[in-house]
Amino acid sequence: MEHGRDHAREQGSAIAWVESPLQMLCAVEAHHAGLLGARARVVPRAGLRPLVLTRRELSRLGPPDGLELAAPGPGMPRPRRGATWAVGDAFSGRVQAGWLTALPGRIVIVDDGLATIRLLELLTGRIWTPLLRARATAGPLRAGLRSALGTAAGLRLRAAARSGRLSIFTALPVPAELARAVRDRGAELVTHDFAWLRSQPLRRPRPEERTVVLGTSLVRNGLIHRDRYFTWLAGLGSSGPVAYFPHRREDPHDLARVGEQPGITVYDGGIPAEMTLRGLAAEQRVLSLPSTAVTSLRVLLSARGVTVETVEVPDEWWTAQAAPSLRSHLSMFAHHDTGVTG
Repeated sequence: MEHGRDHAREQGSAIAWVESPLQMLCAVEAHHAGLLGARARVVPRAGLRPLVLTRRELSRLGPPDGLELAAPGPGMPRPRRGATWAVGDAFSGRVQAGWLTALPGRIVIVDDGLATIRLLELLTGRIWTPLLRARATAGPLRAGLRSALGTAAGLRLRAAARSGRLSIFTALPVPAELARAVRDRGAELVTHDFAWLRSQPLRRPRPEERTVVLGTSLVRNGLIHRDRYFTWLAGLGSSGPVAYFPHRREDPHDLARVGEQPGITVYDGGIPAEMTLRGLAAEQRVLSLPSTAVTSLRVLLSARGVTVETVEVPDEWWTAQAAPSLRSHLSMFAHHDTGVTG
């Protein structure tokens, strides 16, 4: 099985559909690692500025041989019969519908943050478990339709795993028991350490501030209290200069408020933090609320002596919308005490 899969990679071609900067970067890494065959075409979703900026930066670095960074397309491309299809958002309705109607030779899932871990948990659950987002909300009719589509997509993805046609490519720390369960289902679980990105020369100037803070989507998503978050930021800014790199889904009004905080400089966001901050110096540190970027930045920055700290979210920060299961998911990235008291 492994020999046949490797031969298909060497000879075949792939198309990747990406909807976030992290997905785009991980599609490049997957091609570099040999999962997408000799030739691959990465197509970004249209209308998203962060994808435009990330594509520009990747093009400036020079993508791996055999990889084309295509211009944004008007719709999701469909793979040719037998080709490899790489996607990041396994919970997208369009992607799931595509799995039911297209006939790709192989499916490769590239990282899309914490959703990747949820996907692995669902895939290893009961066979009829639908592939739905952790916080999916909809009316009864739409919820029923999405559940039906998620169930059908789950069946198709599990069938691909059993036949050795499913690969998951991630830099996240997958718990050992979950990793065994994924492989027992027949799926290939490939972990990586951003080998391609680490091999690229440093050309982008780094921020000069000693403390770098990664923005979060938890405020906009209503999962933590806005005032608690801003009180913490104000405390950081009063202790010394802070460079703030926004999350791509942060509210513009919130960002304007961050920029008004004394001592805090908001930098232009868009491209992945992994690309922006990989040149930090040993005397600098990165602070972040629980995020997948914590894991990847530790991989990229540990050799440079840069400390990447996770800010554990105090109980009083959470809102009623933050379900215990979500908090548990996020807690896997909270390994260092940053002295937050709430």
